[in-house]
Amino acid sequence: MKIKLSIFALSVLFALNSCKKTAKTIDKDVSVATDNSLGDAIYNDVQNISDQAAKGQLTFYMSISGLDEKEEVKNLEANAKISCATITHDSISNPKTLTIDFGNTNCLCNDGKYRKGQINVSYNGKYRDPGSVHSISFTNYFVNDNQVLGSKTVTNNGVNGNGNLTFSIVVDGTIKKANNGGSIIWKSNRTREWLSGSNTSTWYDDVYSITGNGSGMSAKGVSYTTKITTPLRRALNCHWFDSGVIEVNPANLPVRVIDYGSGSCDNNVNVTINGVTYPITIN
Repeated sequence: MKIKLSIFALSVLFALNSCKKTAKTIDKDVSVATDNSLGDAIYNDVQNISDQAAKGQLTFYMSISGLDEKEEVKNLEANAKISCATITHDSISNPKTLTIDFGNTNCLCNDGKYRKGQINVSYNGKYRDPGSVHSISFTNYFVNDNQVLGSKTVTNNGVNGNGNLTFSIVVDGTIKKANNGGSIIWKSNRTREWLSGSNTSTWYDDVYSITGNGSGMSAKGVSYTTKITTPLRRALNCHWFDSGVIEVNPANLPVRVIDYGSGSCDNNVNVTINGVTYPITIN
């Protein structure tokens, strides 16, 4: 009888210990989702570092607009005078080049981010011209002391069935996080559809929808793949995606679902793991 009771007691103890272990191993690590969102923000920001002029801080839109080339250069030069960036535009060479130099020390921009170093753009046609290709690279470029490396290529695919211009966006990037926080590998292959604002010469009424896939590795060394399940929406008068959902699939871990919300312009994002939602903030 004592043996039976002992076996029963051991079984109960084992079950209780198993429950404790399960409780201790609840997966709530949002670092993969946070690192992916940082990459998303930085590499999208490369095409949208335009800000309203404010107290001498950075204010201009880097992307090649559809303006007449002389007017475009004039606008860039005018904006540069009230920003901390020096812009060099070679519109004679083939391909043409545009260099945005934030200098060697951190400059506080109007979106609250510090930048330094150079963004280099090489292009063979205007942004709105079907078939044009814009290749973007970096020289000692930092955002909030995160070093941005790699390349981004934007190809104009022409008008789709909805009557909107679409672009293929390919990024092969690496981010060295500030304060020796490790490196993020961030790659994507996406399509961007110009939903509105393409019929004006200003940038602040432009709205895009973004779909596609990607892959990467977090600063902790976890490899992952991504898929946009609900198109990301980016209005250029906002510094963030205001809606859309991305699924992040880390190796040997549950799916992380990143939800950018339903229209609010902020840097608050919800990450859901195993049905539990954790709020994060993108810096």
